[in-house]
Amino acid sequence: MKSKTAQEKLYNRYYRLFIIPMIFLLYYLLSYLVNPFSPYWSSLSSSNLKELLVEGTIMMCNCWLITELSLILARWMDQLIPWEKRPLGRFVVQLCCQLIVVFVVLSILFLLVLPLIFGREVVEPAVTTVEKIDEWQFVFVCVMLSILISAVHTGNYFLKRWKTSMLEASQLKLNAAKLKEIAMQAQLQSLKLQLDPHFMFNNFSTLSALITEDSRTALSFLENLSRVYRYMIINLNNDIITLKEEIKFIQAYIYLIKIRHGDHVDIDIQIPENIMSMGIPPITLQLLIENAIKHNVASGAQPLHIRIYQEGAGTITVSNNIQLISYNIPSTKLGLENIRNRYLILSDHTLEIRKEAGAFLVTLPLLEFKK
Repeated sequence: MKSKTAQEKLYNRYYRLFIIPMIFLLYYLLSYLVNPFSPYWSSLSSSNLKELLVEGTIMMCNCWLITELSLILARWMDQLIPWEKRPLGRFVVQLCCQLIVVFVVLSILFLLVLPLIFGREVVEPAVTTVEKIDEWQFVFVCVMLSILISAVHTGNYFLKRWKTSMLEASQLKLNAAKLKEIAMQAQLQSLKLQLDPHFMFNNFSTLSALITEDSRTALSFLENLSRVYRYMIINLNNDIITLKEEIKFIQAYIYLIKIRHGDHVDIDIQIPENIMSMGIPPITLQLLIENAIKHNVASGAQPLHIRIYQEGAGTITVSNNIQLISYNIPSTKLGLENIRNRYLILSDHTLEIRKEAGAFLVTLPLLEFKK
């Protein structure tokens, strides 16, 4: 707060250093434009240096006083009658107050200051029409300068409000984007945590059966299961991994499939090397393989064939032959919906699910992977 106040004071100081000399110059410019044939210009041109300095000092003080009072009046009106609430009333009241302020300043100038400097015998009321016109010209120019100062202040006021509103709007958009990102990350984290039960439910039953049937194979199965599970834990904090990493994980995961199903499940991976650096949500392929095995018959007479291959540019497809089991299996409904939701959060793309020629196909868009 202190630094802001110091900055405002510095700004106001430079603001006055700029505007007061400008008002001083504008006074003479407007006076000349209003009446370039006034005798005042002839007398001014014939004045000596001392007279010019006295004249300039008096007018500079006059301009400074009008400027300060106009700015004080405008700031006071900003608090009393803001432009946003009553613009017409503000205009009328401020104009009347400015006229009063200018007449008071000029009255002090004519009745006190000038007689004190030049003596009362020098400062006499205007008697000729030309002198009266010059006096009213002087009053008119001072009023115009006061209005101009208020207009500049008002323009500066609205410019600051506009900048403030733009900054506030930008900040609100930034905060909204941050909140949206936080919400999306929380949702994504929740979706990734759902992977664990979906994976573990299918393997613990196999491990339980192996313990009683073949303890050595059960031990090997458990070791590989721990390796796969460790991979899942490591990638829990990753939103996207390379396709190469996912394929490496799947190849390790195939060992568990072979223990569980033997040759009844055939998994064929045909992915070209040139797309291995593309990204994919972690454990996506494992979910699709589990989904295919869970809902289809896999036996010696009816082996389940699962293929993972590139079907089009920027996509890979996971397909399996459809041979649905004849009874209902309890489902957590986390597989395809989980993958779909993660794609919606991470990108504008989504997976494509279709059935054709007796096969169930899921096409996954490949994402850009950034380290």
